[in-house]
Amino acid sequence: MVPGQRGLMVRGAGHDSLVSDDHDRNTNTERHDTTMAFVEEVSSEKPLPAVPQKKKRGPPTPVKYYLVLYNVLSTLGWAYVLLRTLVVVLNLDGSTLRAASLVERAAGAYAEVGADTAFVQSFAALEVLHVLLGWVRSPLATTLIQVSSRLYLVWGITEQFPQTHTNPLYASMVLSWSLTEVVRYSFYAFSLLGREPRLLLFLRYTLFYLLYPTGASSEALVIYATLPHPALGLHADLHANVREFLFAIWWPGLYVMYAHMIKQRRKVLGGSRPAGRTGAKPKSS
Repeated sequence: MVPGQRGLMVRGAGHDSLVSDDHDRNTNTERHDTTMAFVEEVSSEKPLPAVPQKKKRGPPTPVKYYLVLYNVLSTLGWAYVLLRTLVVVLNLDGSTLRAASLVERAAGAYAEVGADTAFVQSFAALEVLHVLLGWVRSPLATTLIQVSSRLYLVWGITEQFPQTHTNPLYASMVLSWSLTEVVRYSFYAFSLLGREPRLLLFLRYTLFYLLYPTGASSEALVIYATLPHPALGLHADLHANVREFLFAIWWPGLYVMYAHMIKQRRKVLGGSRPAGRTGAKPKSS
């Protein structure tokens, strides 16, 4: 092999290597520039607009504060009835004019709180109007049944039949009502203001275990006390037949409402609710 030719080949090989290195550097530079251009292009793009979240619609502000006021006043009204009934039944003021027996003092509760109870309970008729106007989410049928049954008891039963005025079960009925309503209305007032006290939430969905049976059974037996003897059977008086029918359906109605509240309690206080949430959104009257 000719030495000059070999040198040419070496030099050629070296030249080829230099050309190849230059080509690799140019290629890397082009890739870097392309990558940077892509990054700049992507980063310069406008961010996607955030998907607006649907806000839960509440009542208008004036309506909201009216409902707060309604619930606060209802709480105060029932608290007054509760306190006065306890004073009478337990003789908390130490009056010597009341009977010594607990049952006898309970029999005198109507004379002390009957008018106040009827007055405070009558304002519950506004709750039907609240539902009709769409200010609260309560079912209309349920609200009508609950409100009308209470109004019937204060105006259609105790107001019309004097024998209920000395019935000790009137006291247990009013105590059950007032304690239930103090918790319920105060809970609704706080909820409308965006707060949900844990104690009120617990009481709202726990006290019914005791107060539903005592309240509903007292209601039914007060109605029964107005029936002519014999109590069961057809009567010449139409209203007596209505009262007898109501007495009969009161007990299955208690079962339905009791089962409903147990279900609600599991839903609100059970372990399946999302984290950070203390309970389901209440229906504010």
